[in-house]
Formats: sequence, C-alpha cells, structure tokens
Amino acid sequence: MKQNGRRNNTGSRVILAVLLLVLLYACSVPAKIKKTALSNPVIAHRGAFKKNGFPENSIASLREAIRLGCGGSEFDVRMTADDSLVINHDPEFHHLSIEQSTYAQLQAFSLSNGEKIPTLQEYLAAGLANNPHTRLICEIKPSTVNTERGQRIAAKVVELVERVGASSRVDYISFDYAILQKIISVNPKAHTQYLDGNKAPAELAKDKIAGADYHYSVFKNKPEWITEANKHNIVLNAWTVNDTATMHWLLDRGVQLITTNEPELLFSLLAERKNK
Repeated sequence: MKQNGRRNNTGSRVILAVLLLVLLYACSVPAKIKKTALSNPVIAHRGAFKKNGFPENSIASLREAIRLGCGGSEFDVRMTADDSLVINHDPEFHHLSIEQSTYAQLQAFSLSNGEKIPTLQEYLAAGLANNPHTRLICEIKPSTVNTERGQRIAAKVVELVERVGASSRVDYISFDYAILQKIISVNPKAHTQYLDGNKAPAELAKDKIAGADYHYSVFKNKPEWITEANKHNIVLNAWTVNDTATMHWLLDRGVQLITTNEPELLFSLLAERKNK
C-alpha cells in the first residue's frame, strides 16, 4: 500500500509539472499573437451581405459570414439617446439620428428583411451561437455629439462584451484613436486596430494598439509600413477590398487580413493560390 501511495504521489507531481509547463507556455505567448490567430484572412465587411441581398449589419448577414467560415465578421456600433447600443453603420436610421433618438423610436422601423435594428447584446448572442471560427470585429463609431460621449460608448461596449462572456471572441476597431485608448485603459488585454491610416506602425506599437486596419491604398502608397508593422508585431488588415488584383497584391506582401464585401470571391482566390 505504501508503494502504491508513492507511485500515486509521483504521478500527481508529474501531472502537476506538466500543467505548470503548459500554463507557463501559454503565458509566454504574446497576447497579440493569441488574439489574432484567425482561421483565415477573410473579414466580411458588415457581415456577408452582398451575394444573398441581406441587409448590411443584420443578424442574417452575420450568420451568413459564420456559415461561410469567415475568419471575422465586422459590424458597427452606435449609441442611442437613451444609451442603448445598436448596430448600424450610418449615423441615421430611417432618417432618424441614432444619437438623438431613443431605442423605442428606432424600433418603429425595420431592416429590408424585416429584422429590427439589432442591439449589441442581440448581435453578440447571435455571433457566439454555433460559431467555432468567426471572430467578431466590433467597430465603435465616433460620437456625433462629442469626444467624451465616444469614450463613454467605448466603456459601455467593453463592459457589455465582458458581461456576456465574449471578450475572447471580439476585436475592436475605430477611426477614433481616443476610443481605442479608452478600450485599452478599461481592458489592457483587448485587441484593438486603428482605421484612419494616418499613424505609422511604430506609433501604434508605442500606444499598445495591436493592428493597422487601413484602406488598401495606404499600404500601396507606403509599402514600407508593411515591413515596419512586421518589425513591431502589428497586425495588418486592409479595407475594403473587392477586386482580385488588390487581394493578390496584399497577400503577396504579407498583409494578414482583408476586409471585403466579397468574402466568397476572396475564399475562391485563396483556394486557387493554395492549389498552385
């Protein structure tokens, strides 16, 4: 019996040592690398809406992006006058200013497929359901009221994402640099990407912004930024790319992610490149 006890203790110590090694390895992997390990480079812009005529930023277009297996699906967040977080690209919905209207007022109208304007909570729930691979790329739109309100929107978005358990599945993007900095102050582990294209990758790295999500013309005009981004471990994403020539150009130069209205086209191109 004593011998069996010693064997059991030895086995327990071995298992514990292995678990500690695994934990140490996981902690040693940079957060940027872990958070940007997308299944493929395809980011559906406002969901996969175009081919099937779904409304942009609808739950239907999100589900289609998930069905296609896109690496990510992008969507836009705004906040109503009564502090409801909703999904819509434009500052107006059916000619109503979102920031000056209540959620109840917006609900009087529908998207073209009959959906109501989605709340962020509804959208996240749909994005987490039956979704093993598609990351949720959350663009927080700058406030049309003032910068301070934009900061408050950012904090509310991060709080909701964390509350519903979606933090590990969401990346944040914005044209408003202060919004990204607010996100990082609320959650230093959050993965953020800047959209405006006016900051070099070294500056993003200094401010702990993880990605340069720029219009593809920025990379064509400043290809040296691609090299600089790789040096500083900055993720590269290009928007909005809908032609094969530009897709090839970006992939040939190591741009990791491509945001597109044509995810099916990009998937086809990737398959062709793989088979060559």
